Amino acid sequence: MIVFDLKCGGGHVFEAWFKSSAAYEEQRDGGLIACPLCGDSAIGKAVMAPAVAAKGNQVAERPHIEADAVKAALAAVAAMQAKQLETSQWVGAAFAAKARAMHVGDEPEAPIHGKATIEEAKALLDEGVPVAPLLVPVVPPEACN
Repeated sequence: MIVFDLKCGGGHVFEAWFKSSAAYEEQRDGGLIACPLCGDSAIGKAVMAPAVAAKGNQVAERPHIEADAVKAALAAVAAMQAKQLETSQWVGAAFAAKARAMHVGDEPEAPIHGKATIEEAKALLDEGVPVAPLLVPVVPPEACN
């Protein structure tokens, strides 16, 4: 089977399937093809774009990001985080307990940062405790020289 885009004298374009090119020509010459919109039997082939399949081994082009732009963005994030950490207290592994205590009002609210497992962080979020991960790793004070 072959598909052709056909066009009537009125300018309507429509699609039709035929057994072969010869079958199309026989039906057209015999007046057996008519426009489904206006009934015109003055039919010809319309311009068609070829159906060319893409090669199976091609990968879609990915946007190129300059390494310098990535480095600059990371440096900006690191600078913002460092500025915020200047006024924040390191609480280490007690982070989840301290954050929870501040949230329920057992301790006064204050900016803190520390360590938490994924499970602890998820539990805090589930309880509505406002926490966020640090985007740039922080070296704990006890690990500094």
